[in-house]
Amino acid sequence: MMTGKTLRDAMISGANNISNQRTRVDELNVFPVPDGDTGTNMSMTVGAACRELENLPDDCTVAEASKCAASAMLRGARGNSGVITSLLFRGFSKALTGKATAEAADIANALQMGVDAAYKAVMKPTEGTILTVTRLAAEAAKASDATEVTALWDVALAAGQAALEDTPNLLPVLKKAGVVDAGGQGIMLVFEGMKQVFEGGAPIESGEVAAKPKVSSEAAGRGVFTDDLIKVEDIKNGYCTQFLLHKNEESSVTRLRAFLESNGDSVVVIEDEDVANCHVHTSDPGMMLSEAVKYGYLTDFKIENMHEQFLARQKQGKGLEKQAAAEEQAASGSAGQFVYAAVDPERPYGFVAVAAGEGLRAVFTDLGVDAVVSGGQTMNPATEDILAAIQSVPAKTVLVLPNNKNIIMAAEQAEKLADRKVVVLPTRTVPQGMTAMLNFDPEATPDDNAVNMMSAAEQVATGMVTYAARDSEFDGKLIKKGEIMALENGKIVATGTDIAKMTYRLARSMRKKDTQFITVISGCEVSDEEAERTTELVRTKCGGNIEVSHISGGQPVYYYMISVE
Repeated sequence: MMTGKTLRDAMISGANNISNQRTRVDELNVFPVPDGDTGTNMSMTVGAACRELENLPDDCTVAEASKCAASAMLRGARGNSGVITSLLFRGFSKALTGKATAEAADIANALQMGVDAAYKAVMKPTEGTILTVTRLAAEAAKASDATEVTALWDVALAAGQAALEDTPNLLPVLKKAGVVDAGGQGIMLVFEGMKQVFEGGAPIESGEVAAKPKVSSEAAGRGVFTDDLIKVEDIKNGYCTQFLLHKNEESSVTRLRAFLESNGDSVVVIEDEDVANCHVHTSDPGMMLSEAVKYGYLTDFKIENMHEQFLARQKQGKGLEKQAAAEEQAASGSAGQFVYAAVDPERPYGFVAVAAGEGLRAVFTDLGVDAVVSGGQTMNPATEDILAAIQSVPAKTVLVLPNNKNIIMAAEQAEKLADRKVVVLPTRTVPQGMTAMLNFDPEATPDDNAVNMMSAAEQVATGMVTYAARDSEFDGKLIKKGEIMALENGKIVATGTDIAKMTYRLARSMRKKDTQFITVISGCEVSDEEAERTTELVRTKCGGNIEVSHISGGQPVYYYMISVE
């Protein structure tokens, strides 16, 4: 029989195991483009639960432990692999609802419910991934006659490992690269960490620092202290105060939110059934906590003196300041930059977009987007970051543009948690997001807008110029780490050593007979002079009646994005 303490410690052990070995999982990504990194996303997702599980008492029930983990993972989920992991544990939690302890049959049922929840959330499940690994592990557990949790878990792990080793046979790209699926490997590391506790051992300890984004220091959005015009005396509410409120039964935090807004700023309150994650900038943290404790008990306190942070960053160089902002944002998410707003019944529509780079932020703002979440390739925002942005837009219907295939699922989870109508448009690139916004019709219904905006977005061809993050062989081409790559709609079309040449060759190959517009979007590592020269090359090589324009996007990872319409 499993106690709540055992399950709590097992999930902490699993979280630490994936955290310690996240680099190993990251390296399984076969596509050479710099990406969000499966190991990092899964580690940060499960790690969000680890922090809250450590505050549970030893006499907790399995229902409490599993619900605590599921709730934290849902809010902290990053990337598709992280969202799927959070859904697995969400289903796991539902199966254990109301149970003080768990038998082997309960755990088998919980695994199956977790798999069912994950499959339901994926429109077109791909076999040979984390889904296959967990499905076969759950099926083996359900079919087992084991009566002890340890024996049942051994059965599940053996089936999961066999499924993991078979993933290359289901996905040819894995076989060609000689690796197993990264998501499948990640979930097996979580399960293996849990196994150590189930067998009576101590939880695996964390042995690696938290993940940091693999982006240029120029990539991050500007933080609250990076504006040269801000002075330390301008910071009136100088304490950044965060805490987790475990609500009393039938308690509503509406009044608490109003109190925080009346006595501070930058208020964000993300609430689910039992817990509210609260953030406020205030001059009196004690007053905030004294009020909050009336609504339940508090954990995960974090109070930072923003005056000291400001002065410390002033002493650093400009480059170090930007790097610190990037690292802080990746570690804590961007939820704190958005302030909760009640729905305005007179405002039918609002917009949230995900983009990295000040230029792109400005473009989306000019197009009418209310809240831009910093993120993209290598910087997958968490579900709670997207949710905070949604909640900051006081509209009856909020349209969300993820602009990256690895952010769509996190946006869809935020949709379920929001207190207003949300429509997620599955834009996979920044150019698609821009075109979608240009085709918004304020007189149309939300459903019609969703169809029409996505129809227009899907007509846009997107090109990317970036570097190879690792040695690889793709589509018969040997690609060396650091080599410049040109991609058209996600497929590698050319490699070389000259960024400008790769860019105009890519634009020329993407041009069609009916092409009218080509937009060149330069990244943070390209100077304005270089961008203008490259744009002129594109204009010269593509010629004709095509209108070629340039936007300074400031995005990381991609030297250039190219939009062709």
